[in-house]
Amino acid sequence: MRLTVVGNPDNRRVGLFTRAVLAAGLPPPAVLPWVDVLTGAAPPAPGALVRVDSPGEDPEVDRLLRRAAVPARPGELVGLADAYAGLVAGLGRVAAGGAELLNDPDDVAVMCDKRRCHARLSAAGVPVPAALPPVHGWAQLRAAMATRGWGRVFVKPAHGSSAAGVIALAVAGRRVQAVTTIEVAPDGLFNSLRPRRCADEAEVAALVDRIAPEGLHVERWLPKAGLGDRVVDLRVVAVAGRPTHAVVRAARGPLTNLHLGNARGDLAALRAAAGPAAWAAAMGTCERVAACFPRTLQVGIDLMFLVGWRRHAVAEVNAFGDLLPGVLAGGRDTYAEQVRALTDGRWERWRAAGGPEPSRGGATGREPARGAAAGREVLPCGA
Repeated sequence: MRLTVVGNPDNRRVGLFTRAVLAAGLPPPAVLPWVDVLTGAAPPAPGALVRVDSPGEDPEVDRLLRRAAVPARPGELVGLADAYAGLVAGLGRVAAGGAELLNDPDDVAVMCDKRRCHARLSAAGVPVPAALPPVHGWAQLRAAMATRGWGRVFVKPAHGSSAAGVIALAVAGRRVQAVTTIEVAPDGLFNSLRPRRCADEAEVAALVDRIAPEGLHVERWLPKAGLGDRVVDLRVVAVAGRPTHAVVRAARGPLTNLHLGNARGDLAALRAAAGPAAWAAAMGTCERVAACFPRTLQVGIDLMFLVGWRRHAVAEVNAFGDLLPGVLAGGRDTYAEQVRALTDGRWERWRAAGGPEPSRGGATGREPARGAAAGREVLPCGA
């Protein structure tokens, strides 16, 4: 088995996958840097088995993806649509050599466009929040919300991740309340790790109008279930069609991403609150999500139980959503689980069948203590 990783060589993701490969007794994978891919390097040759990892956390790679003259400043919200276009083009270059990719380029392109991903999931019968037709600014957004009778929505850049550029918006008559990661500076917009609240309609309108040119995806804001004094949702990683690892994200506000200072919650407590039937149904949904991307080894699924725990919905699917440090299932982290699926034949069987193998109980990962460190990167698409 000849493994190659397309990634940023010094990134922890590449390091964690390499560690899992070595622990399985395999030769170390070759690493093809994203910088080389984007500057014309030869793609992996036929016979190579290629994992494409996130291009995030590297300013020069970001600059190349966006075809910009200068790198973005730390946290700067700029060129999200251009970075997406660069990623899609880069995936095409990686695939052009005829190697076998563990992340299908079309699957990644869909997952990294929230509008296309929502449409694919909806067509497959996966429960997702209702979405508005395309909107291109504040006036159109308010009009569409009024037509639907919606008072609360999430406004998301179509190609963002890590909650970058997201606005959780509530309107009631002339009253507007928003929670957002967007920080406004005199010379641009930046992603903040400390979400702020805004009740000034003119300011919120200006934010929406400024991010709209990047493309927007607007979903109805569904009320999440809670544990204690926090609302919760899940990141579930499915490997070869089977949900294997999960982490609870617990927050006092509407944005649950762990890198925003939120806590890892108690998975056992969440499963107990949901009950066996609701948990099994949710894991079945995760299998259906994975089956929407049958040529991709792993997907990260953001799943939420709604108030009352009887219903659930999928908020997003992440192409690079397998970074769950310290979360183990059967003694394996997400990277070791992927290597195991490659070596025990599960990946080949699942891909050949075009769908998941029977579940063995769903994600049961053991989590580290609450408040453990979480990723802080802003990536060009889901992570």
